[in-house]
Amino acid sequence: MHENDLSRHHGWADLLVQSVTDYAIYMLDPTGVVISWNPGAERFKGYRAEEIIGQHFSRFYEEADRLALVPQRALRTAETEGRFEAEGWRLRKDGSRFWASVVIDPVRGPDGTMIGFAKITRDLTERREAQIALEQAREALFQSQKMEAIGQLTGGVAHDFNNLLCAIIGSIDLAERRGAAGGDIAGYLHNARQAAERGATLTQRMLAFARKQDLDLRAVDLAAMIPGSVELLRSTIGASVDIDMRIAPALPPVRADAAQLELALLNLAVNARDAMGDGGRIAISAHVAAGCGDLAARDYVVLTVRDEGEGMDGDTLRRAAEPFFTTKGVGKGTGLGLSMVQGMAEQCGGRLVLRSAPGTGTTAELWLPVAVDPAPAETAPQAGPQGCARALDILAVDDDCIVLMNTVAMLEDMGHRVREATSGPAALDLLRHHDFDLIVTDYAMPGMTGAELIAAARAIRPELRVALVSGYVDLPEGGLGDVPRLGKPFDDRDLAALLAASGV
Repeated sequence: MHENDLSRHHGWADLLVQSVTDYAIYMLDPTGVVISWNPGAERFKGYRAEEIIGQHFSRFYEEADRLALVPQRALRTAETEGRFEAEGWRLRKDGSRFWASVVIDPVRGPDGTMIGFAKITRDLTERREAQIALEQAREALFQSQKMEAIGQLTGGVAHDFNNLLCAIIGSIDLAERRGAAGGDIAGYLHNARQAAERGATLTQRMLAFARKQDLDLRAVDLAAMIPGSVELLRSTIGASVDIDMRIAPALPPVRADAAQLELALLNLAVNARDAMGDGGRIAISAHVAAGCGDLAARDYVVLTVRDEGEGMDGDTLRRAAEPFFTTKGVGKGTGLGLSMVQGMAEQCGGRLVLRSAPGTGTTAELWLPVAVDPAPAETAPQAGPQGCARALDILAVDDDCIVLMNTVAMLEDMGHRVREATSGPAALDLLRHHDFDLIVTDYAMPGMTGAELIAAARAIRPELRVALVSGYVDLPEGGLGDVPRLGKPFDDRDLAALLAASGV
C-alpha cells in the first residue's frame, strides 16, 4: 500500500475526522512524516495543512526533546508495544508551548505490514493550569489551617503556663517576704513546687501529642500492671465511681513505656469519671485482637476504658483528641489528655480509638502491639539522692546560668566536687588544666553543642565519662549512642540516676 493509499478519503470516516476541532488527528508515514492534517490540528497548533504535510512531526517537540530523540522513541514504542501514550510540552507554529496529551497507534495493512501511524493530540494546557491553581489553593488552605492550629496550640500553651508561672512567682514572692520576717514559708514553697510539676506534666503531654516524647519502649505485662494501676485509680477518681476490671487470661506483654501507659490509663479514667458527673461505673478490660485498617498486620492488645456518661455527638467525637479541645470548662482541664494518649499510642506503634454517641457513654480503646520479645523487662535500679558511693570531681556545663546553678547545687548536696562552665570552649579549657571523673553537659549551647563538646573532650581524654542533659528529644546520634541522657526538667533523684548510668 502506498502513501496515497493512506491519504485518500474514506467516506464518512474521513468526514468525521475532518469535523473534529478539539483534537489534532493526523497520519504519519513509517518515518514520522505528516501525511494528513485535520482542522483540530490547525486550530491549536497553528499550521495549515499545506504548511505541515511533508514535514517531520518532531518539529512539534522542544529542542531538548528532539536532541534526546524523544519523537523517535515514541514511534518505536508504538510499533513494538502497539501503543504510545504520554503527556508533555509541545510547540505551536508561533513558538509558544502547550501541554499535550498524545496517543500514537501503529497502522498496518491487511498483510500486517507497517504503513504508518495514527496520531491524536489534545491541548490540555487549560486543564493543567487549573489543576496547578487548585493544588496551589489547596496548599494555601493547608498552610492557613496549619498556622491556625499553631496559633491555637501556642495560645493554649501560653494560657496554661501563664497560670502556672503566676502561681510559682507569687508563691516565691510571698516566701521571700514571709521568710525575711521570720515566718513559715513551707506552704508557699510547696505551692510553687506543685505548679512547677504541673508545668512539667504539661510539657510531657505536649511532647506526647507531637510524637516527640522519649519513650522507654519495652515489654510490659498488662495483666500485672493494670490491677496495681486500678488501685491508684480508685484513690484518684473518688468513691462515687465503681471500677469493673476484666482482663483476658494469658494476656501477652505489649510494647510500651510502662510509666506513660499508666499515665494514659489515668487520663482515660479521669475523663470517664468527669463524663459521668454524679458517679457511675467504669469498665476496664483488655483482650487480644488482630490489626486492621491502617494498623500493621500483627496482634494487638486492646485496653478498653468504657463509661456510662452522657456520650458525645459526632462533632465533639471528631475533635475529642485535638490539642486544647475540652468540654470541661475554663480551668477544668488542659485539653491535652486525649492528645497525649493518642501520641503515646502512635509512638508505640498502635492507636487510640474513641467510640461514642449521645446517651450511650464513651468507649476508649488503646491498641498496643504485642511485644515481639515477650521477655519481661528488667527493673531499672532506683538510685537514691546520693547516687554514687564516692565523691566525684564533676564538670557541669550549661549556658543557662539558672539551670547551671541548680545542677551544681544538687551535685554538691550529693557530696561531689563541682566546677562549672557556661560554654563548650570554657569547659575544654578547664578540662585541659583539671582532672574530672565526669562531664555533665547541656546539649543546645551557642557556638558548641553538647555533642561537639563531648567529641572534643574525648579527643583530649578518651577515658572520660560523659552525660548529656537536654530539653530536646530528637538529638543527632553521631557519637552519642553510648552517652547517658537526662531530660529536663529533673530533680536530684533523676540526676543521681544519671550519674549511676554513666558508670562512674
